[in-house]
Amino acid sequence: MIKIDIKKITENLIDTFLNAGQISLELRKKGLIKKIKSDNTPVSNGDLEVNKIITKKISELTPSIPIVSEETSENRSIKNLKDFWLIDPIDGTHDYINDLEEFTINAGLIIDKKPIAGLIFAPAKDRMFYSYGKNLAFELIKGKEIKLDSSKKFNKKEIKFVSYSNKIKPEINNIYKKLNVKKYIRMKSSLKFCVIAAGEFDGYVAEPRACEWDIAAGHAILNHAGGKVTDFNGNEILYGKKDFKNPSLILKSKSIV
Repeated sequence: MIKIDIKKITENLIDTFLNAGQISLELRKKGLIKKIKSDNTPVSNGDLEVNKIITKKISELTPSIPIVSEETSENRSIKNLKDFWLIDPIDGTHDYINDLEEFTINAGLIIDKKPIAGLIFAPAKDRMFYSYGKNLAFELIKGKEIKLDSSKKFNKKEIKFVSYSNKIKPEINNIYKKLNVKKYIRMKSSLKFCVIAAGEFDGYVAEPRACEWDIAAGHAILNHAGGKVTDFNGNEILYGKKDFKNPSLILKSKSIV
């Protein structure tokens, strides 16, 4: 196992994330250059610039750890990846290019196929989240480090989930019934992990979709705030899978774990 100072690395990335977020907003204000990728998803010069800023700093801090990013093909062909970074420079590109607020900047550190640190910044909402160990998950609010507690606002009479869509599929609705979910609100980016970690919502359910870089940072943050991430069968989510594809997901706050 690689010996690194996870706390120091995470804290040294915060300013880089804040800077990348500011640049993402400045580029959007100027007018983004957009194109469609081969998988029929959008990308902009903002995505690519943020990717460059984040990967450069991470490479300086941990030169021996490979980086796998949504926006590059580098290192994706390495077999049996166990220790690596997963980066999604802009999660929620649709929101980003359409002047909406929920897009996020993401980096998750994977050691032995498990997320051990995560950083997520939502620039348009000015919300910066990060974690580097059990009970060591935080939001930076006006320069002050606030510890996250996923059970903070739990109300068992009104269990609230975030949802990828307003149209709930039968399998997901069945899980809602088992968990006694009374209310759900649509949220598309990795911000959903953060609001659960902060105790503002209680969970999230999704069928297999998206990729590992979409969830790694949020997985670490939620775990470290006392929550849990599994598939529909209660299995632990591990990283470095073929094509970096996600299984089904259930996110739970500490209150309903």
